[in-house]
Amino acid sequence: MTHHRVALVTGANKGLGRAAAEQLTTLGMTVLIGARDPKRGEEAAAALRAAGGDAYALTLDVTDAGSARAAAAQVHERFGHLDVLINNAGITGSGQIAPEDAHDQLPSAVDLDTVRSVFETNVFGVISVTNAMLQLLRRSPAPRIVNVSSHAASLSIASIPDGPLAGLPASAAYTPSKTALSALTVQYANELREEGIVVNAAAPGYVATDSNDHRGHLTPAQGAAVLVQLATLGADGPTGGFFDADGPVPW
Repeated sequence: MTHHRVALVTGANKGLGRAAAEQLTTLGMTVLIGARDPKRGEEAAAALRAAGGDAYALTLDVTDAGSARAAAAQVHERFGHLDVLINNAGITGSGQIAPEDAHDQLPSAVDLDTVRSVFETNVFGVISVTNAMLQLLRRSPAPRIVNVSSHAASLSIASIPDGPLAGLPASAAYTPSKTALSALTVQYANELREEGIVVNAAAPGYVATDSNDHRGHLTPAQGAAVLVQLATLGADGPTGGFFDADGPVPW
């Protein structure tokens, strides 16, 4: 009997997540569009179905553990397993202001509520959703988890005084949350390696999305390519790594 692959992408009603979902449908996967807003999730899923993909909306607020558990129960009831989890949902903590303009996150002046809010989505939300979906992933012959990070998460790159990130203002919220996500990725990979669950972090690059007022130089489809690549790694693929479209990213 042929195993039918099922993928869940959080924050998939628009931008990078939607692009990843679309690419996964073209590979023949059933894709669940994780979205806080049921209407927006269904609109995105309907558009993918109209284009020939197999997609369904899944109401999911990553900051609500009850919502994550309810979503897992729905996946279990309908499909019985999950093959791919892409933890894409995330916030900058600065509204529509891109991280590179977020001077309100300077460590010396940041509001701690902003830090807590960003970590709630970008780190704790990933734990909540991943843990809710783990039993479903364990029923897959080739489970893959992809955590969507950022080049800004790289301590190696960020600590170079005149490096590629030198023009960004210091951040106590968004950037550290993505660095914490990198650490979390490694820890999940270490725990789940013997079970064959592959866990990696991806840096999609400067993608034009709502979070940067669409100023990024990459399209969502271009940024999503590395997410899909990691979501479809073969049996000999790496785990516990950090990658962009060009290969490994330094921690």
